[in-house]
Amino acid sequence: MILVTGGTGYIGSHTVVELQNIGKEVLIIDDLSNSSFEVLDRIESITGKRPSFVELNMADRAGLQKVFDDHPQIEGVIHFAAKKAVGESVEHPLMYYRVNLVSLINLLEVMSAKGVNDLVFSSSCSVYGEPDECPVTESTPIKVANSPYGNTKQICEEIIHDTAHVSNLKAVCLRYFNPTGAHESGKIGELPIGVPSNLVPFITQTGIGKREQLTIYGGDYPTSDGTCVRDYIHVVDLANAHLKAIDYLSVKADKGSVETVNVGTGNGISVLEMVNAFKQASGVDLNYTIGPRREGDVITVFADTSKANEVLGWKAQHDLNDMISSAWKWEQTIKEKSL
Repeated sequence: MILVTGGTGYIGSHTVVELQNIGKEVLIIDDLSNSSFEVLDRIESITGKRPSFVELNMADRAGLQKVFDDHPQIEGVIHFAAKKAVGESVEHPLMYYRVNLVSLINLLEVMSAKGVNDLVFSSSCSVYGEPDECPVTESTPIKVANSPYGNTKQICEEIIHDTAHVSNLKAVCLRYFNPTGAHESGKIGELPIGVPSNLVPFITQTGIGKREQLTIYGGDYPTSDGTCVRDYIHVVDLANAHLKAIDYLSVKADKGSVETVNVGTGNGISVLEMVNAFKQASGVDLNYTIGPRREGDVITVFADTSKANEVLGWKAQHDLNDMISSAWKWEQTIKEKSL
């Protein structure tokens, strides 16, 4: 059994689907603060199997201990549960430090007590801060984070390394770039509560009329078109990287070891290029404006994915059109359900 914390969230739900598709038994922990119980129904409709589920905030250490006590068959953990919005973290830093650090510490303590050693951690390219060169490799220097969110990911990686040094923990820290897109079924996708903090759901919500206008934060950056550049990766490709990481831990990893691995496509795409890709894929003209820069945003970052290819045997399979088309299909599905 694989425990997936935050498993009803965006990346978590897609990972649960891929795990169940290869026959893995899955247990989800989630407090439903940024997702809904309905996601379990959608996962079941895609895979034909309903994952086990416990509603729990991971700040509740006793509750987490009970989950492990009640499920002695847990053999590995994929840890998604965390706060994840750059802008929100700038406004509410203490909340981000409390939630993201305490949840990991509680998890590591309980895993150690129960003898569960395999951990895949949801990290982020934000650990690189504003890199001097791109693409970034796993050995690119870690700089001062541009946001409290990015700093929590840096600290969490340090906690994992320090813990593995004195225990049997085996971990893979996957440094995500920018997940986007949705499952091909149109049944699960990114569904932010309130105003989206990520670009693509804001694009699709504007395209379908839920938002009046997309604001692009900054048009005067030193890039080809003045807008920020990111490495966007299809969420299903990202989900499959977790499967590869779990396999790696169970077969090849040594006790007390930690691998950090970039998960992206290696392609840098600007905000305006994403807007134009949406127009091309959907046939919808998008209402957008260029606004002021947003605090905490990195100008340009994209990945060198050689390590993911070589160590995990993983490579992205979906292109930009797949990402945009699937996200648009998901947005249309949401609208149909709301009518």
